[in-house]
Amino acid sequence: MGAEQVRDGFVELYGAEPEGVWSAPGRVNLIGEHTDYNDGFVMPFALPHTATAAVARREDGVLRLHSADVEGGVVELRPADLTPQTDGNWTAYPAGVVWALREAGHPVAGADIHLTSTVPSGGGLSSSAALEVVVALALNDLYDLGLQRWQLARLCQRAENVYVGAPTGIMDQTASACCEAGHALFLDTRDLSQKQIPFDLAALGLRLLVVDTQVKHAHSNGEYGKRRAGCEKGAALLGVDALRDVPYTELDAALARLGDEEEVRRLVRHVVTEDERVERVVALLESGDTRAIGPVLTEGHASLRDDFRVSCPELDLVVDTALASGALGARMTGGGFGGSAIVLAEAADVDTITKAVEEAFAAAGLTAPRVFEAVPSAGARRVS
Repeated sequence: MGAEQVRDGFVELYGAEPEGVWSAPGRVNLIGEHTDYNDGFVMPFALPHTATAAVARREDGVLRLHSADVEGGVVELRPADLTPQTDGNWTAYPAGVVWALREAGHPVAGADIHLTSTVPSGGGLSSSAALEVVVALALNDLYDLGLQRWQLARLCQRAENVYVGAPTGIMDQTASACCEAGHALFLDTRDLSQKQIPFDLAALGLRLLVVDTQVKHAHSNGEYGKRRAGCEKGAALLGVDALRDVPYTELDAALARLGDEEEVRRLVRHVVTEDERVERVVALLESGDTRAIGPVLTEGHASLRDDFRVSCPELDLVVDTALASGALGARMTGGGFGGSAIVLAEAADVDTITKAVEEAFAAAGLTAPRVFEAVPSAGARRVS
């Protein structure tokens, strides 16, 4: 749905023109999974799939929300009455942003908001972060709050952590707010320093496929939180602020110190090796050796499957089938327990790999996966 359609939908709903239309993308994480809440490194890039919002200010203490993608009419709330973890619906994401802005002292009195999104929900592609960031950017512009992109990402993360109740890290919101077209974002989640790394696969005859398994997951469902708590336990046992502080060269010694804490040992091993993989991918891309990142992606999947244990049979089927069909590398992406995998391939092999994955799912009696090319795209922006 384009900006004009979203604008027209707003007029039809609210009987007046919006003050503008904004968009914010979903993201794919190239490498660096479950490292963001351990103060580590991540490397996402933005997708062309976006959440789009037409928005107008209100000064009467009323927040009206509507989504073209959800059954039902306009939901009316009062910003002054917003309370964390009392809303189990989609409205918690935009309302949480309003709550986080107000809690931080920003004078957001209310708004009329009409939303739609092309980011696949539940696919591990950050549909929730796109919703949060598009609302935050619109309100930042309309209320002239003067917040920088990284600050908006922090507030959106707080909305998701505290208001929604999902213990996610900072990567998704930062990617949606800050990515640039044709680049991957090398992000240090401790200090939020950023580096845009050129990532133009088409120019090299390469493609990156996203394979949405159609298996849905929910980050607030306990398994994610259990692993985060396990990482925090590991850091405490090792006497560091976060697992980011365990040097890769000292990993074996650190694991030995954890003794019989086998589950914690696995979590620590994944996070420390994954941070090293991010740094390896950055070095390979900067040296122009893009094809060589394939095996690093595959290493990452093995670590997520065996140590962090957040893969699932459908994700493993994508990775194994793609690799057997000529892919340069493949791994699950996102929080896990379903969602999507990414596949790095030569452009000439895309059809063969896609057909093989689809046939493997059919043979296993699974719902057909959704396969599309991931093109590094622009971050959040005003579009009208």
